Amino acid sequence: MDIASKLSILADAAKYDASCASSGAPKRQAGAGAVGSTGGTGICHSYTPDGRCVSLLKILLTNFCIYDCAYCVNRVSSNVRRARFSTDEVVNLTLDFYKRNYIEGLFLSSGIIQSSDYTMEQMVEVARSLREDHGFAGYIHLKTIPEGSPELLAAAGRYADRLSINIELPTETSLSTLAPEKSIPQIKRSMGELRWRIEEGKEAKAAAKATRSLSGQARAGGARALRFAPAGQSTQMIVGADAADDRTILQTADQLYGNYHLRRVYYSAFSPIPDASSKLPLQSPPLLREHRLYQADWLLRFYEFRVEEIGGSDGSGMLDLDIDPKMSWALRNPHAFPVDLNTAAKEMLLRVPGLGIRNVKRILAARRFCRLRVQDLARLRASLTKVLPFVVLSDHHPRRALDNTDTLRARLTVVPKQAGLFD
Repeated sequence: MDIASKLSILADAAKYDASCASSGAPKRQAGAGAVGSTGGTGICHSYTPDGRCVSLLKILLTNFCIYDCAYCVNRVSSNVRRARFSTDEVVNLTLDFYKRNYIEGLFLSSGIIQSSDYTMEQMVEVARSLREDHGFAGYIHLKTIPEGSPELLAAAGRYADRLSINIELPTETSLSTLAPEKSIPQIKRSMGELRWRIEEGKEAKAAAKATRSLSGQARAGGARALRFAPAGQSTQMIVGADAADDRTILQTADQLYGNYHLRRVYYSAFSPIPDASSKLPLQSPPLLREHRLYQADWLLRFYEFRVEEIGGSDGSGMLDLDIDPKMSWALRNPHAFPVDLNTAAKEMLLRVPGLGIRNVKRILAARRFCRLRVQDLARLRASLTKVLPFVVLSDHHPRRALDNTDTLRARLTVVPKQAGLFD
């Protein structure tokens, strides 16, 4: 099979993995003749139909797999075309694509062939060759295999900017039913291994920097600490392949953030696959559910919400699809509003629908010098439709807007009729 045919099969097989962002990767010190960058300009980006930005060569090493995960199109019992790259082919493709300015790095995953350790060895060899043989300074993300040995996980982190281990499903019961070869305790053990190595790398880097500073050595002159996955680790959960509700998914994500210091948890809506198991749903969940989970995830990480506070209006554990999670919380807690933007604490400002972190910082800075009015809020380009029912300003009070939250909800969730092309 020629390279083009392999690329067609193995790039298509990788599209189900959502966790391919390159955020958080620091610039590498590229020497003479080095190739690539994690943060330069001139990188061509492409976009998937659901809006994800893809600026990496995102492929599988192979779609052969000895596992039989019911939700995976590449499972051993699946009737799909199979292909496999050699390590040299992946290295050459990455370099060729980068030199043509198509990509800024590599996202490499794989089916399990022969054994977990054998597969990990092949993936680590790709990263090693790019770094050591070709001086590649671009971004590398390796999807590691939880059953791989600690030594191979350590080797992967020396060459990759980010590592990820997919937890796949939020509960052990669901995973044992749909992916019997996988185990959440094993996945978490490997996440723990990565966590302490990442933290050890950060501590060694800080110690080396302090030593250079005390000794007065130039930045380029002192010994550098070995880096280990400087962009951290991430994971992915499939949404809608099992019966888990959104609160269960968010509880699992919150535990992963707290216990393993993950950089990101990605959510991927389940897509029906050919010859699917009867254990799987016949239809995929609405993509809007995936979007709401990302919004709720953001509230957990940056807006000081707790999982218990995030949910839908019906108490079912599912997020509302017609309004975002922050608006949903506000409508369920009208007693917390209106909030005076001129006096309220930062924690409460973060809970006002329509106000993001950046605008909250600007409000806190501006009100030190003047009392805020509606026109000041308009200058922040905040959504006045969302914000004004929940806030007090020098020249605005919502009066009785929150007395009937059902009416307010209906007004805030009206979808305008799409205008024609020439309207």
